[in-house]
This record gives sequence, structure tokens and C-alpha cells, in this order.
Amino acid sequence: MHNEYEILLRFLMAALWGGIVGAERQYRSKSAGFRTMIMISMGACFFTMMSMLIGSPGSHDRIASNIVTGIGFLGAGVIFRGENRINGITTAATIWAVAAVGMGIGSGFYFASGCASILIFLILAVLPFLENYIELLNMARTYSITVPFSKDLSAVYEEQFKESELKFRLIKHVKDNGFLILVWETQGHARNHEIYISKMLADDSLNKFVFSMDIVIIFLLKCASN
Repeated sequence: MHNEYEILLRFLMAALWGGIVGAERQYRSKSAGFRTMIMISMGACFFTMMSMLIGSPGSHDRIASNIVTGIGFLGAGVIFRGENRINGITTAATIWAVAAVGMGIGSGFYFASGCASILIFLILAVLPFLENYIELLNMARTYSITVPFSKDLSAVYEEQFKESELKFRLIKHVKDNGFLILVWETQGHARNHEIYISKMLADDSLNKFVFSMDIVIIFLLKCASN
């Protein structure tokens, strides 16, 4: 560490590069946003500098080496299970990567840290468009159907999946107070999901149809035969 001005420069650069990534996360309303990413970057930078300053001559990396482990606990805090998927993994990975940027700045590797931060930002800002395109080609959705109990109803609804060219897997088959609850995990092109949903909306026995991004819930209060 050369002087106080370089220490200040490293803190400012850590705040800048962490803030760039944090701004993207804040824009998307993620749990770890602008201030959080700045604090992660600056904290990793400071720990790395302190490791170099107070570490013994043969182990300058003793404190810094624990950043990788410690930041994992913070990342785990933003991961949670949604109704039909695990959320927060990208934000957790971003926390991990931003900590690495802070460590790079703290150890004096400014160019590498800047390049890494820019790449992290581009990955977060640009690749979601590619992800959306891929998801359109093979979209995963869950459909839950509740109908008055009758035998062999699952085959009737599975035939509709086949007609809509959707791959399906029955994951729940429950009789509850005279009602049959069937839940399928499905995959297929977004267009095929739209075809299936259109068929269900046109079904005269359809009483209630609740749609969300993660799960489509269909309540049929009459038997399909009616």
C-alpha cells in the first residue's frame, strides 16, 4: 500500500464499480440493490487491504481468503423459494462476483476489476433478452385443475396437453372432499401454451381461471362430461 491517496482511490473505485452493478439490480427491484452492492464491493476491498497490511509476512491473504466463504452467507440470504421456482440465485451470484471485484481493487488490480465489473453489468443487462427468447422456445409452467371427483379424468386433460404439443408430467393426484385435484408440470413453446390456455377458456365447464407467470390454476366445478 503506497499512500493515503491510493487507499482513497481504491475505495472510490470499489464504490464506482459496485455501484454500476448495483444500479442494474436496483432498476430490476432486486433485494440486493444499489447501496448493498456498493457496501459489498467496498467491504471486500477494505478486507483485502487490511489483509495485506496486518497479515504476517508469509500470509498476507489470511483475511482476504475468508471473504469468499463469508460472502456465501450473505448470498444465501437473498435466495428463497417461490411458488414454483427458486428465486434470487442470480442476485446471489452477483454478490459473489462483486465481492471478487472489490478484492481485485483492494489488491491493486484495477484494470482486471474494471473489466470484470463491466462484464457483470453487461451480463445482467443484456442476457435477460436472450433468456426470454430461450424461454419462449421451451417454457415451463404448472397447471392445477380441480374438478368434482370422477375416475379417469386425468386422461381427458392429458389428451389436451398432447393436442397442444406440450410435454407434461403429473406431479399431484389428490381426492379432497369430493373434488379431484390434478397438477401437471409442462414444457413447450410459448405458442403451444397459448393454444392450451385458449382451449381451457373456451371450455363451457370452466368456472374460474387464474393465471400467473409461475402457475396457471384452473378450477372446474362441473364434470367435463357435462
